[in-house]
Amino acid sequence: MHKLLLFLILPIQLLSQGYQVNLQGQVSQGMGGAGSALMQDGSALFFNPGGASFIHKNEISLNVTPTFGNSTFLENNTNSIAHTTSPVGTPFSAYGIFQIKDSSKLKLGMAIYTPFGSTVEWEDEWAGRFALTRLKLLSIFFQPTVSYRLTDKIGIGAGFIYSYGKVNLQKDLPIQDASGEYGHAELDGSGNGIGFNVGLFLDLTKHVNFAITYRSKIDMKVDKGIATFTVPSSLEDKFPSGNFSSSLPLPSVFTFGLGITPNDKLSIAFDGNYTDWTAYDTLSFDYENNTESLDDTKSPRKYVGSIAARLGVQYKATDKITGRIGFTYALSPVIDRYITPETPDANRLNWTIGMGYKISDQFSVDASLLFTQFKREATNEETGLSGTYKTRVWAPGIQINYTLK
Repeated sequence: MHKLLLFLILPIQLLSQGYQVNLQGQVSQGMGGAGSALMQDGSALFFNPGGASFIHKNEISLNVTPTFGNSTFLENNTNSIAHTTSPVGTPFSAYGIFQIKDSSKLKLGMAIYTPFGSTVEWEDEWAGRFALTRLKLLSIFFQPTVSYRLTDKIGIGAGFIYSYGKVNLQKDLPIQDASGEYGHAELDGSGNGIGFNVGLFLDLTKHVNFAITYRSKIDMKVDKGIATFTVPSSLEDKFPSGNFSSSLPLPSVFTFGLGITPNDKLSIAFDGNYTDWTAYDTLSFDYENNTESLDDTKSPRKYVGSIAARLGVQYKATDKITGRIGFTYALSPVIDRYITPETPDANRLNWTIGMGYKISDQFSVDASLLFTQFKREATNEETGLSGTYKTRVWAPGIQINYTLK
């Protein structure tokens, strides 16, 4: 029985499409997230390090996208309904791209961004309280980058990535004390990892660009996480609090893109992404204090690779105002029997709009709005939680750009 209780409190789904945050720049966000083959601002450091060499200016940009998400869950057995009470998420990015002189083929840059992360919190005493009460996941990537224009048509680039991350997961335990209060488990830790981001940019014709990029997998090593168990005194020796270690995979992403500019006003961008979620095959935990009830564990996840198609259109209405629109269709990497309240993931269609305004020769502002909603019905084979999840997300964002003279 105690080993079963342990199995119920293990993190079931820390990473998925839902935690892959594609909010790294307002220009691309307004165009459905496409940006690998249209080089317009410092976000090129993220979308295509090779194309950054075609940015002919020194620029600093700051970007934030408050994210408002809510989910509901209808349980199959009781028809009870539960809601999330999650706080507002704040994915952000900052870019600096520099060249020694206007004619320089070499560009140097620094990118700081949050490609994975979310906070999910469910209301008290909901049906899935033994699967999850709260999850907070944050990762920050620091990417110094070098980009070089080999010819007037070809650019290559690479960035080294250092990643820092934090995770906090909390669940109730199906054991009660004398007053009827359920036990509680909290896993809290931080870790780091390293990787790289490389890209190739081809200016094929006057009107067509092509891009290929690859961002590597990163294994986030958690060496000294803290596991805290709040249980009746009679079970404290069975569930001792202490350290744990684990490794969380942040998957690799391969992208190819097309950028089409029929004229000076109109631009069309298309990106195809493949995210190799097969790296998330098993989730393992090594507890420092083992007992007959608290064993080290290996829990299968069996995620599959996922594909996303992104299409965006941009129109320069005047010298100061630019409008954007786009959409994304993305397949979920999670199969039915592993759907959990951490990320009630599903195939999804995202709609976006955006606008840019040039304040002066040095200052400009970009903004976007993303909307998506989806649902999924599934039964988790580990916890037995069965029902239908419905999720809706609004994500307005703003970016300030400063061009150095």
